[in-house]
Amino acid sequence: MFQPNDCSRNESTMSFKVAAIQMVSTPDVRENLDAAGALIGQAAEEGATLVALPEYFCLMGRKDTDKVAAREMEGDGPIQAFLAQQARQHGIYVVGGTLPLECPDPGRVYNTTFVYGPDGGQIARYDKIHLFNFQRGTESFDEATSIKPGATPRVFDAPIGKIGLSVCYDLRFPELYRAFGDVSLILVPAAFTYTTGKAHWELLLRARAVENQCYVLAPAQGGVHPTGRRTWGHSMLIDPWGEIVAQLPEGPGVVAGNIDADRLREVRTALPALRHRVM
Repeated sequence: MFQPNDCSRNESTMSFKVAAIQMVSTPDVRENLDAAGALIGQAAEEGATLVALPEYFCLMGRKDTDKVAAREMEGDGPIQAFLAQQARQHGIYVVGGTLPLECPDPGRVYNTTFVYGPDGGQIARYDKIHLFNFQRGTESFDEATSIKPGATPRVFDAPIGKIGLSVCYDLRFPELYRAFGDVSLILVPAAFTYTTGKAHWELLLRARAVENQCYVLAPAQGGVHPTGRRTWGHSMLIDPWGEIVAQLPEGPGVVAGNIDADRLREVRTALPALRHRVM
């Protein structure tokens, strides 16, 4: 019987170290960039080749309009300059969580992930497609009031293979992940609420890893923010068998592990579900 953790290693194994940054971001952009820079530096020192930040890493505002006031134009602004500089300085891939990007509606923004290569150049952009809406008791969220949804799934190439981009609430829509095709890694930067995260975060992340037979890296906001909002945290790396490789329950920090090509082949050979799809 196939044993998910019985994987032989040799010198031909190709691995690619990745890291998820967990933050407890504030309403102060400069403060958040400084905190993110320190954690990216830590991850790079520990050997990460790709470092991913959480959703809203740059700003957890006191009200929805804060993100609109902080919006940037594509290719111009301090948040994008920071991300490009970090990638170039450390010679790594940096996945910039999300930042507020200008959109055609002046009262809203795109919630955008930018990816920067080791030379600091932008190599991918994804605008969050699915917008969170939740009401229960005193909790009320409606992202559509300040965010315009994107429309197109995005995948980019890295040394370990193709990597699919998604953000937070996207996690509940498996058809988005099927649209990626064959990927080695799925990224899910998030700011899950404590309520929904406690109920569904790990369950959904492991499901996406198992059904797509790939790694999932999920950098999250995790803790009590100055605004009083509490996010679930539990940033984690999950392997293609659905096993949690590493996680951090709460508070700022780094979660790291290897994307292993042999592990991907092992799982897909033992259980070739991707080849068995008929729809």
